[in-house]
Amino acid sequence: MFAYAKDKIGSLKLNGPGAVRINRAGCLGRCDQGPVMVVYPQETWYSFIDKEDVDEIINEHLVNGRVVERLKL
Repeated sequence: MFAYAKDKIGSLKLNGPGAVRINRAGCLGRCDQGPVMVVYPQETWYSFIDKEDVDEIINEHLVNGRVVERLKL
């Protein structure tokens, strides 16, 4: 999902200096909750299952500024 999210951000031209950055990290202390994604500076934590979830987080939160409540931790 990391590579998928990175490619998706690139295809939307949301990457680059001062823009969206996709970083790899460990489980960030929440390994028991499955894969996690954190959006900063809002510090919004998400869990996701598949590409559709990642797309929803990117489209709703990163593009439109709306928190995806159903995926929020």
